[in-house]
Amino acid sequence: MLIPNFYVDHILRMPADQWPDPVMRAFAKINKKIYIPMQGPSEMGASGKLVNWDRTADLPKITVPTLSIGARYDTMEPAQMEKIAKEVKKGRYLYCPKGSHLALYDDQQVYMSGLTQFILDVDAGRF
Repeated sequence: MLIPNFYVDHILRMPADQWPDPVMRAFAKINKKIYIPMQGPSEMGASGKLVNWDRTADLPKITVPTLSIGARYDTMEPAQMEKIAKEVKKGRYLYCPKGSHLALYDDQQVYMSGLTQFILDVDAGRF
């Protein structure tokens, strides 16, 4: 019930019968013995061990180039992803306006262009 009513809106914005094979294989291999205690029994909100886990104060300690990617339809607010990019020492934010949690598939052009540019800039010492 989650796939047609939640996942196709926030995880991967395409009909579930068109999801790429790597996505389907990943979902088939989720270790529920670990995932459920960490996330909780519902995808609609965290209620497991991670519900109050917050490493925000540690973000300024991250000194390696960091790309934080936000997507309009993701379950994580894009503004929070942008905040992460601002808090780390060498952060860059990439926004995927058509994307969800798996923006590498549903906003692929923006995602891959931004990722590629980030890698090229890091390698060239421009970032």
